[in-house]
Parts: sequence; structure tokens; C-alpha cells
Amino acid sequence: MRLLFVSMHTSPADAPGAGDAGGMNVVELSQARALVALGHTVDLVTRRSAPDQRDVEDLGGGVRLLHVDAGPAQALAKSAIDAHTDAFGAGLATLEPYDLVQSHHWMSGVAALPVAKAWGVPHVQSFHSVAALPGSPLSHGEPPESPDRVAGEALCARESDAIITVSTAEARTVIERCGADPRRVQVIPPGVDLELFRPAEPSDERPACPLCGSKAGYMLMAARLQPLKGGDLAIRAMAEIPAAARPDLMIAGDVSADFADYRAEVEALIDELGMRNHVHFVGAQSRDNLAALMRHSQALLVPSHSETFGLVALEGAASGVPVVASSTGGLREVVVHEETGYLMHDRDPVEWGAALNRLLAHERLRQRMGVIARVHARRFAWSDIGRRLEASYAALL
Repeated sequence: MRLLFVSMHTSPADAPGAGDAGGMNVVELSQARALVALGHTVDLVTRRSAPDQRDVEDLGGGVRLLHVDAGPAQALAKSAIDAHTDAFGAGLATLEPYDLVQSHHWMSGVAALPVAKAWGVPHVQSFHSVAALPGSPLSHGEPPESPDRVAGEALCARESDAIITVSTAEARTVIERCGADPRRVQVIPPGVDLELFRPAEPSDERPACPLCGSKAGYMLMAARLQPLKGGDLAIRAMAEIPAAARPDLMIAGDVSADFADYRAEVEALIDELGMRNHVHFVGAQSRDNLAALMRHSQALLVPSHSETFGLVALEGAASGVPVVASSTGGLREVVVHEETGYLMHDRDPVEWGAALNRLLAHERLRQRMGVIARVHARRFAWSDIGRRLEASYAALL
């Protein structure tokens, strides 16, 4: 099969060093490589976001990245990209037809649907996140980037030949909120690189982080710094640990361009709680260094208000680390409560702090959870996910 993956709003070429730990561009590239390993041809196509980007780039592993012109050749906030959807669709139409088109995120689907129909080939949609209901607070869901998002998601849900969701939570949302035909919806979760994300071994070097030398160790939060991801809750929870036993908190991830003011709010909270010496922003991490940070951490915190899946939680589990996460969305399908970590049913920092204190006080519990988490993560090997995608596509063709 010749497959085209469409991702308008982000360049999968950035995946190995993405600042959004566990971002979906990593998933797209990994899916493509898993399918190439099964003998298929996969090209990724995205919007040109810099003038020096070549029309065709080799991403390794048999995967190519294509750039098409749509709007200015510069990085844009996600909220500004959909103004160029028509131009992006026109760029797609200049390509030679493929056997199947899979769009990642709603903007890609709006652009690619008419192209796939003109080619006479199936169109598969993956949303990765769905807009919050009108009137929902920002913190309770992924906000619409534009007034067109809700209508665009509904169009993709109704018109696509198949919809691949990453969790049963997302499948329910796509059916109930976007009007998708349940017969066309299937769940194929992301996979995890089990060689990169693995438990620490005695011979491992410590991560390349000058701030990770605290005698009490550290816990990790790996996410974009924006309200949805709940960094404020992670900081408040860490403040509930007695100062004498408190590990540091490492926050790995970029500041989201759409929420640039949030960093200042978080900094003010750190000062208010007297946590200045215990919270460290280590910024965007390469995949290798993120994996090292995970495997040497005492726990991974995922305090998001909502997560369609929660790839970073799966990466933490594969690293043999207990995961303390919000009981929301796809995180319920990644974290097994009291076996691989804890699912927290409210956002009370006292309760979160109690869970963290429990892990710190019982090293054998922490180690047992890490071992079971690794076993659980092996269910998500990319080779298995690739075969499931292959079967889905073959049914359409």
C-alpha cells in the first residue's frame, strides 16, 4: 500500500526532539515507521513552516516528509493555521494519488477529504483531541482553536470512510459529540518505543540535567506548560510533601504559544508556596534525554484536566516508573489504579500529596508498581500497533 499521512499543523520531522513530550507528531512518525517495516510505503505531508524546508526530506526508516506551501513559510500558533486550510488542500491536490489518506487532527481532515474523494481513495481520520463543548472552561478541555473547529470535526466524522481513535474515551466523544457512525469507528491506541523507554539499570548514566542531583531525587512532569496540563496542581501536590523528604519536581516541556502567560502564573505560585528551590523547568527535551529523565525519576505526574490518551503516561510505564495521573479520558486505559500507579479522582492537592508521600515512604511498593507498569506497557509494542493499522486499511481497500 502507498499511504499518505496528512498533518497540517505540525511537522513530524521535529518528532525526535519535540518539546511536547509524548506529542502526537511522535505517534504519526512511529505509526509510519511501523507500517514501512511491514512492507508499505508511507509519506508524511505537512505545511511548510520555514523557507529552507525542502520539498522532500528523508526521515529515516523508509519514511519521507513532504512540504507544501500554505500561508507564510514560518511557524504559526495552532490557532492561526486553519486560515490556510484551503491553500493546504490545494497543495495536496498537486501530489500523485495514494492508495489511502489518513489525516491527523481536524484541520488536516478538512483539507484532505475532498482530495481523497477526487482521487477515489479511502480517507481515514484521526482526531487525537476533540474540541471542548461550547461554554466549557478552558481548564476542563481542549479549547477550539477557531470558530471552525467544531464544524470541521463534525464534517470529518461524518464524511470519512473510517475513524481511528486512540482510546475508548475518544471513541465515545467522536460518536456522541461529532456524530460519527459507530460502525466506522475503531480504537487503535498509540504504541511505545520499548527500547528507548525502559527501566533504569545500574550501569546507566544519570540524565543530562545539571539540576537533577538532589539527594532526595526528583519526580517528573513532562508536558507543554499550559493550563490544560495542570502544572499548577503538580506543584501544589509536591508542596504537600514534608520539606525534609521532598524530591525536586522537574517540568520538561515548552511553553505553549497560545498560553504564553501561564508560565508567569506558575512562577508566582512557586514563590507563594516557597518551592523555588524544588521546582525546575528543564524545557524541551530530546527523546533520548526525556527517556533518561523518566527512568531515573521516582514517579511521573500527569495532572491533566483531560487527555484523549496520555502517551506520556505510557512512556512512564514503559520506563518502569509509577504514574500518578488524573482519572480522566484515556488515562484510565493507560494507568491501572494501585497496580501501575494511582488514578486520582479529584484535583485536591492534599490527596495528590498523600499519594506521592505513600510512594516515597514505601520503596518496595514503588518498585513493584514499576515492574508491573513495564509489563503492562509491553501490550503497546509498535510492531503490534502497526499490524492493527495494516488490517484496518486492508479492510477499506
